[in-house]
Amino acid sequence: MASANYALAGKRVFVAGHTGMVGGALVRRLANEGCTILVAPRSSADLRRQAEVESWMAENRPQAVFLAAARVGGIHANNTYRGDFIYDNLAIAMNIIHAAHLNGVEKLMFLGSSCIYPKLAPQPMNEDQLLQGPLEPTNEPYAIAKIAGIKLAESYRRQFGDDFVSVMPTNLYGPGDNYHPENSHVAAALIRRFHEAKQSGARSVVVWGSGTPRREFLFVDDLADACVHLMKSWSDERLLNIGTGTDVTIRELAESIARTVGYEGEIVFDTSKPDGTPRKLLDVSRLQSLGWRASTSLTEGLQRAYKAFLDGQSRMV
Repeated sequence: MASANYALAGKRVFVAGHTGMVGGALVRRLANEGCTILVAPRSSADLRRQAEVESWMAENRPQAVFLAAARVGGIHANNTYRGDFIYDNLAIAMNIIHAAHLNGVEKLMFLGSSCIYPKLAPQPMNEDQLLQGPLEPTNEPYAIAKIAGIKLAESYRRQFGDDFVSVMPTNLYGPGDNYHPENSHVAAALIRRFHEAKQSGARSVVVWGSGTPRREFLFVDDLADACVHLMKSWSDERLLNIGTGTDVTIRELAESIARTVGYEGEIVFDTSKPDGTPRKLLDVSRLQSLGWRASTSLTEGLQRAYKAFLDGQSRMV
């Protein structure tokens, strides 16, 4: 039975993907909700394997599920490991959503990605832009897997009445990010690159692309707070954007990270590398009408992300 007034207190709550940046933030946030947090280490269940997921779910009987597990990466990783990205993300979404249905999960939240929207979608992108145009080619396999997850949640809701909802986070950064020099997202990649340049005394740092694309960045702990807020207060088959409602150019982001790290050299933009989508800004008016707004500024968020990087709290893959 769908409910827009759902209590997490006292519930068994499964965070799928707890070792990732988003899952880790959800675990931190849920610690304040009075619930029992369930996690499934790879040794307990490979989320890409249907039988393992169904067995784990039947044994642990979660009442609520945050589906934050995913294979993720930046432009290079998405474009290079296309088969891995579509297979792993399709399998994870399919297995967890179906097992949640079979085991009577009360409420499930599927976390998608803003890359589900068309490459040239009108800006800012509202939720109705889904499937209204071609996707960005470099991350099309990942986007299609995420769209399939949205449609799975919607379809189980329509056919069976399951209270499954989907949210679309914008670009994320913060503690627990992947700082791989090639396979990470742009903010994490630049934090590492500027840090290493500062340490080595490099005169310049190269940033992929022209620096002109505009991107929206949300601190991951803000995302976790939004997800908990919406799990408790929102129920609808329509997907819901989660973001800040503001964006910056990649050049502005790079300059902000350089200041945060304390790097004073030159920033060089390599225009032979792809820019990706020209602009990705989410329309968050629906989210704000539900009583939630991001509270962490980009400056503060980058400072906290860099501290986490220095503290070794991130995954140095």
